Amino acid sequence: MKPAQQKKFDKASFQESVKKHLSATYATTVDTATERQWYLAMGRALAELTTFDLLETEADERIKSAKSVNYLSLEFLIGRLTGNNLISMGLYDQVTDAMAELGHNLTDLLEEERDPSLGNGGLGRLAACFMDSCAAQEFPTVGYGLHYEYGLFKQSFEDGRQKEAPDAWRGVEGYPWEVARPELAQEIGFFGHVEVVNVGGKEVRKWVPGMTVKAMPWDLPIVGYESDTVYPLRLWECQAIAPFSLESFNNGDYFEAQHALIDAGNITKVLYPNDNHEKGKTLRLMQQYFHSAASVRDILRRHEAAGYTLADLPKQETIQLNDTHPTIAIPELMRILLDEKGLSWDEAWAISSKTFAYTNHTLLPEALETWSESLIQRLLPRHMEIIFEINHRFLQEVRAMWPGDGEKQAKLSIIQEGFHRMVRMANLCVIGSYAVNGVAALHSELVKADLFPEFHEMYPTRLHNVTNGITPRRWLKFCNPGLSKLITEKVGPEWPAKLEQLEGIAEYATDAKFQKEFMAVKKENKQRLADWVLENMGIELDTNAIFDVMIKRLHEYKRQQLDLLHVLSLYHRLLNDPTFDMAPRVVFFGSKAAPGYHLAKEIIFAINKVAEKVNNDPR
Repeated sequence: MKPAQQKKFDKASFQESVKKHLSATYATTVDTATERQWYLAMGRALAELTTFDLLETEADERIKSAKSVNYLSLEFLIGRLTGNNLISMGLYDQVTDAMAELGHNLTDLLEEERDPSLGNGGLGRLAACFMDSCAAQEFPTVGYGLHYEYGLFKQSFEDGRQKEAPDAWRGVEGYPWEVARPELAQEIGFFGHVEVVNVGGKEVRKWVPGMTVKAMPWDLPIVGYESDTVYPLRLWECQAIAPFSLESFNNGDYFEAQHALIDAGNITKVLYPNDNHEKGKTLRLMQQYFHSAASVRDILRRHEAAGYTLADLPKQETIQLNDTHPTIAIPELMRILLDEKGLSWDEAWAISSKTFAYTNHTLLPEALETWSESLIQRLLPRHMEIIFEINHRFLQEVRAMWPGDGEKQAKLSIIQEGFHRMVRMANLCVIGSYAVNGVAALHSELVKADLFPEFHEMYPTRLHNVTNGITPRRWLKFCNPGLSKLITEKVGPEWPAKLEQLEGIAEYATDAKFQKEFMAVKKENKQRLADWVLENMGIELDTNAIFDVMIKRLHEYKRQQLDLLHVLSLYHRLLNDPTFDMAPRVVFFGSKAAPGYHLAKEIIFAINKVAEKVNNDPR
């Protein structure tokens, strides 16, 4: 694809497009439009440019013929797109000037954008950085996620305790960067039963779903850095196939008239439905299957449309499972190959087991998903049969390698025996994937040595490391323009795409002039944060103080409570030890606790109460 910087930016045409969207899309004028309407119109005008590039990328024969990565993740914590896309498109300065001529400051307009509520923590941020990196390097990639109506939740506090409210991130106007793709919708089933029929003397099993919904795709553009390459982040929204019963409505049964609409809408209503009750567990598994099934069907649609055979699937497609949430994609692909495409088990497994790869994010056994066998049997009866068969064949391998070792069979089995039999999704991932990676060197070694040592012994080349990184385009060039400018002055402009060039900064480590410039950038950034805190929280900060920041989702193993104990320790030493000399310190906590995670919410309460005590102590 041609470099974006070679593409002419027609400022006058762009300004006309913005004004057109003000009137035609948002029914307002340049004189009466609000700041938010100006942002939305600007976003629509920019999205038109990326949509053209997306279609050109999809039609590019070089990309169509290359192997594609299909990244399945329940979370994509992409952040606000407009500023980052402007950086990648090479249009930040031009659009700044264009909007200034229209009487609006780009920085102020960017503040009108709401963060798409599509993720929660590191899992989702890794997925977003992965997509950015693939687009920047032009590795053909499609991201697959869910189009949550409310995302996680909007957080507030009442007497120090977390309160949750729906986060309607799209607003009533919709999100300017998203494009509906109704022509690519899929039908997805749940519940039902398995029929066995005889076809030409061969027993054929067929799943007959008891409930069917529609998966409606929305595409968000992932823009390659300084390139015309744009890849889709495809987000599935669950819709009812027959959303409204006129007969029920006319009979006065108004709730029943919309029953199908309500049931379907629940599936993509929120990220991670509370699963501390049976209905929540069912909804969460429905959500995971809906995501996986729609994505697998779309991958096969694209693959077959390109003229490839099913046997070519591992050569042309990789399906990357980001954690265990999309694991059910493995039996779903097997079901399609067996029941719909008519392949034998060996043929189907040869394709499936060479198509999937799995990223493990945690060593904690309690964080590795397990699902009740009875729940899967009820919700996805054919998939449970396939899981049983995968496990049966795998345990034959285990018995051949460790004859008579029942303990190893029990540990490695996909099925965890007990009063309530459970399906271990991580075990299914390792068995059904050709590659399994951890996310840091130490983590990956512990995956091999502690979490999956027997799997590593069985498959010595399957487990390996891929160290997580972050995109320098967003987290340095866009977020820290002052530091970016200083780095560019020293090492040149290519470092956002060639990060190894940052090593060139090392030669300035003892340069007094550079040190002074670096500290000035840091001071300016601290002042920007202090100004925001004063404006939004009414707290005045000393920018000469140490800023001690911990922002991540609230979990016991993230250890926010240890940071809090450190704050209490410093506080008590200040009060009780007159000789204690401490540099001024400002402590920032930013975190959300899952609605059903009581202890995490208690930790948030403790943090707020300590803050209330310390911040109001006149001493």
